[in-house]
Amino acid sequence: MYSNILVAFDGSDFSKAALFEAVRWVKKHGGHIIMVHAVYFDEEEFIISPEQREQRLILGKQICYQMTQEVSEKYNIQAELIICEGDAPDVILQVAEDKKADLIIMGTYGKKGLKKLILGSTTYKVIVESPVDVVLVKKASTSDELSYRSILVAFDESEYSKKALQRACELAKIENATISVIYVIPKYQEMMEFFSTESIKHALIEEAKKILSEAEQIALKFNVPVKKIVHEGSISEKIVQIANLMLCDLIIMGTYGWKGVDKAIMGSNVERVIINSSVPVIIVK
Repeated sequence: MYSNILVAFDGSDFSKAALFEAVRWVKKHGGHIIMVHAVYFDEEEFIISPEQREQRLILGKQICYQMTQEVSEKYNIQAELIICEGDAPDVILQVAEDKKADLIIMGTYGKKGLKKLILGSTTYKVIVESPVDVVLVKKASTSDELSYRSILVAFDESEYSKKALQRACELAKIENATISVIYVIPKYQEMMEFFSTESIKHALIEEAKKILSEAEQIALKFNVPVKKIVHEGSISEKIVQIANLMLCDLIIMGTYGWKGVDKAIMGSNVERVIINSSVPVIIVK
C-alpha cells in the first residue's frame, strides 16, 4: 500500500512518534522513509539576528542526523534526510510532491483547555492540501512490531468515507485485521431544535442501518467482513469513545477536498477526532 513514506520531523516527541510509526511499517512491509526537517527564518529575523539562521540549520542537522543514526543502528533502516529552509507545511508538501511520497506521517499535539479544539497550523495545512493519505500520531507505540488488529472506520455514505473504507479493507487484508464501521446519528433535536418523536428516532435508525448496509457491500467486494455500529450523539466524541472501548489500533476517516477559500476549512469532526484520539488516525485523500 505505502512504499514511499515521508515523515515530518522537528525533534519533538510527537515527531519521534511519527518516525517510529514509519519505522514499524517499513520493518513489516518494506518501503523507504524520507525524513523532512524545515528551518523557518523570515527576513525580519535575518536583519535583527542573522547568526540565528546558521545556528538553526546546524541544530536541525544535529537533531536529524542523530535520529537517522539511531534508526539505522537499532532497526537497520536507512532513512533519507532532507533539510530545507521554509515554512514547515510548504516544505513538507513540496518534498512529498518532489519525492513522489504516497504517505505522509506527522505527529500531532495534545493541547489542553480551549487550545485542545484547534490543530497546529502545520498539521492543519498539510491535511487539507496533501494529495496523499496522511497519518496523525499522538504518541509512540509501546511495541516495535506493527500490528493493526482492529480498525475503526467512520462511515457516512459520502464518497470520502467510501474511500476511507476501501483503504481500510486493503489494509485489513495485509494486516489480517478486523474492521468495525461506525455511523453516528447526529442529535438533530439540538441542531435543528425540533422534538424527536419515536417515529423520527425509528426513521433515523433505519436510515443508519441502510447506510451501513452500503458499507458492508463495499467491504464484501474486498472479501472483508465488517462489524456495523450505530450510535447517536456527537460524531467525533462517539468515534473516539468507541475506538477506546473496542481497543482499536487505528481510526480511518475521509476528509473533504474543498476548493478556493473553502479549502482552508476542514471538517470539525475530523479535526476533533485527530486531536482526541489516542491511536493513529489515517486521513484518506
